[in-house]
Order: sequence, then C-alpha cells, then structure tokens
Amino acid sequence: MNIVDIGNVIDRGQTSLGIELGSTRIKAVLIGDDHSPIASGDHAWENKLVDGVWTYSLEDVWNGLQSCYRSLCEDVQNKYGRTLTRVGSIGISAMMHGYLAFDSSDNLLVPFRTWRNTITEEAAAELTSLFDFNIPQRWSIAHLYQAVLNGEDHINDISHITTLAGYVHMMLTGEKVVGIGDASGIFPIDSEINDYNQDMISQFDRLESIKDLPWNLRDILPSVLMAGDDAGVLTPEGAKLLDSTGQLEAGIPLCPPEGDAGTGMTATNSIAAKTGNTSAGTSIFTMIVLEKELSGVYTEIDMVTTPTGRPVAMVHCNTCTSDLDAWVNLFSEAISAVGLTVTKSALYDALYNSALLADSDCGDLLSYNYLAGEPITGLDEGRPLFARMPESRFSLANFMRSLLYSAVSTLRIGMDILYNQEKVSVDMMLGHGGLFKTEIVGQRIMAAALNTPVTVMETAGEGGAWGMALLAAYMLRKEGNETLDDYLEQNVFSRAEGHTEYPVESDVKSFNRYLERYIKGLEIERSAIESMK
Repeated sequence: MNIVDIGNVIDRGQTSLGIELGSTRIKAVLIGDDHSPIASGDHAWENKLVDGVWTYSLEDVWNGLQSCYRSLCEDVQNKYGRTLTRVGSIGISAMMHGYLAFDSSDNLLVPFRTWRNTITEEAAAELTSLFDFNIPQRWSIAHLYQAVLNGEDHINDISHITTLAGYVHMMLTGEKVVGIGDASGIFPIDSEINDYNQDMISQFDRLESIKDLPWNLRDILPSVLMAGDDAGVLTPEGAKLLDSTGQLEAGIPLCPPEGDAGTGMTATNSIAAKTGNTSAGTSIFTMIVLEKELSGVYTEIDMVTTPTGRPVAMVHCNTCTSDLDAWVNLFSEAISAVGLTVTKSALYDALYNSALLADSDCGDLLSYNYLAGEPITGLDEGRPLFARMPESRFSLANFMRSLLYSAVSTLRIGMDILYNQEKVSVDMMLGHGGLFKTEIVGQRIMAAALNTPVTVMETAGEGGAWGMALLAAYMLRKEGNETLDDYLEQNVFSRAEGHTEYPVESDVKSFNRYLERYIKGLEIERSAIESMK
C-alpha cells in the first residue's frame, strides 16, 4: 500500500495494535488490513534489584506505556499526517510468569516479582512433586506458594493474582482475564478442556498451609481465554491510561492478553505441531509444539501452550544477550575515550562478524553470561565471568565467539533432554530477538548449537508486538470457525520471506567442543557465586 492508502486505512480504523512489555523495551506495532506493520513506537526500561527481588514499579509500567504509545502516535503523524484516535483492535502482551497480587480494591500488595527471580526453589520443588508436573521457579503459582511458606503478611489479603499482561489488560478493560498461553505460565493447563488443570487446583487447595486461608485458588486466578475470544473493550479510564493526551477513543475491542512466548509463536508462525521457534534477547528460550505430551517430568523443561491451547515444550534460560551487551558497551566506551565515534549497530555488526574468524576451539577461552540464576544448571544466582588459561589465544575473534557460544550454551543443555531422551524432532527453528539483528552470525551460532536450520523472517525485527497485533487482528477478522493456524498461513505468511542458515559441520563440532568445556567449568561459576557475595 502507498501512503494515501495507509492513511485511509488509519482513518477507517482498519488497523490492529499490538503492545508488548519486554524485559528492556516496551514496543507498539500498528498493522494495516494486510497485516504489515505501518507504524511503531517504543520505550526503553530496565528492571531493578530491590531488596533482593527483580522488579518493575507500576509507575514505570504506566510511564513506559504512555511513552511508547506517544512514540507510536508521533510515527503515525510523521509518516501519514494523521492523528491516531482509534484502531480496530488492541492486544497487550508482556513477559510471562512472575507475581502480581492485589487486594479487593485492586491495590498491589507487594512489589511485582518478575520471571527473573530465583527465590521460589522450595515452593517449586514441592509443587513439582505434588503435581508430578514441572513447576519452574518463575511461575506465578510458585511465587504464590512461596509467599505462603514464608508466612508473608499479605497472603490473607489476596483477592486476585495475575501476570503483567493480565494486569495491564485489566486496567484498560476492567476484565480479569489472560490468554491461555499466558495462563500456562501461571498454573498447569489441561489442553483437553483449555483451562487450568482442575485436579491440580484441588490438590493445591487441600494443602495444609492453604486450606485455612480465606480464599481458594480457583477464585483468585484470572479467567482463561483462547485466541480469537472477545476479551472486553477499552474503557474511558483505560483510554486515558494509555493515551495521556485524551485523543484515543474508548470502546475499542481487545483480544486476550498473551505472554511473550505466545506472541513469539504467532510472529514466527509456530503454532502447528512439530513447529519450533527460538527467542534470543535478554532471556533465551526455545519452544517446540508437541504432537503428544512428554513421557516424563523434567525440571529443565516447561510445559506451556500455544495461544490455541496446544502443548508446547519450552526450554527457558534467564540470561542471553545481557553480558554480550555489557561487553559491547565497554568497547563503545573505549572507542569514545580516543575521540572516535561509531554507531551501535555498526559496532555490533563488526564485533559479531569477527566471531566468524575465530579458531575452532575459541582459543580455549571460556565465558559465563549468568547475570541471574539458571535453574537448568542448578544455580540460584549469577556471576558473569570470563576465564582463560595463560596459553589461551586471546584474540577479538575468539573472545566474541566465546561470548556468543556462552549466550546459547545453557539452552542447548536443556534442549539435549528433548533431543536425546524424548526424541522430539523439529524440521526448522524460526529465530527472533536481538541475537539475530546482525545478519547471518546469530543464526549460524544458533544453527550450530541446535544442529538445526534456523530461519529469520523479514518481520522478525518487529518481534512479539507484531505477533500481538496479529492476534488482535485474528479476533477482529476471523471468519466463522477459522483456526489461528489457517488464518496465519493464508493471510499473513503465505508470501512471507526469510533467510535460512543451515548447520555447518565445522561449526557444530566447534560448539560441541566448547559446550564440553563449558559444562566442566561450571564449578568456576559456582565458586564465583560463593566467593563474590
């Protein structure tokens, strides 16, 4: 479409808006009636470690959302000369998991506890044993039960709990709901009924520490909705929360709020069985849509769902590019110190591409990117560190390849369970996230780590916010009983283009050699955690 056509689409409200609150950025993407992005906005933010808890304040949530939306409106005005007053539909997405607990007046009882926290080990272990189902530390139910075990004062005042996406959606619409993908990071889902597992809820409510509390679990969890369901409309109060100028009209329909896993699956067309995608940014995770449930329970593997309720095996690691970003910033400071300037994208490209020139053994260098704890390797805290032997070949190429390998090593440890013990197969991985912004390099590293082709589509840079916009469009435009799979395939991805990197045998051998050294060296990381308090 040309600028005039897009302007007319905006005037008619034939658009859909997706907003995703990611770990380091809040992003909004507006799509037209052909599902292509026509405008975007963003806002950078960071979580804070407060009293040992990773958190974002609710003030930061709303300041960030308003800044992001304002940025989107400025983009619409600059490109098309239009003031954005209405859209066809809206969808809200955010980081999955975590803990937001409210009283009956919707007052937040304790600061938001994000997915990054590893403070629920006792609760997660007990619930995993009780349910015979893996409950990761970051899941909402683990945070709730840990608060009970801790005897925290707020427990008796809980009226409802939700996720970050669920909270924002509630404030915009008044509806206490979540999409099924987001719900699958709150409590286990029964894909036969597309709702929380009712037997497990009953087991939880019968626990000695729970049964005398003034609430039961069913009543405090948000309701579960499927992709395409009506999830309420933007209220006048909600419109003012999102658009501080007051120009956004109320009454806009919203689709079910989803987690970043669900939007990643949508944005990569990884909804059908045997499809897979990998998201590599602040955190890193890989999801494979299963044909059947896993045969066993693995603490390294999360069982979540697609936005349509299909079971998904998810390997999630808390840290991916944060340590890489820190090193790139250090190089940027060094460049500035000698009076030179270089754009951030050019610096990333130069450093990442240097990794392709590395020795096959990375010069015997070793890096751990653990900014936070990593349950897959049994660590409840993180200490980013770099190690080498006196005779190691300490070149830029070896250093950068070591950092890139480190960013995906823990993911591979978890994936080996699916590959080797469950014999799960996937023909291709769809990649998205910051690791893939430099062409070829991130894909080639991931293809070597997973020994699987990795495709990055042209729309990958739009990420989960675009995926959320697609879910909002699906709710608005689906015909009859049209499935999300069919809608995406026929209306969005039938003409999509992308680039695929296939595993290079020498890269696969190089990564496997590094991973062996990485696993042996985990004792170094454990020692750092103990000695650097």
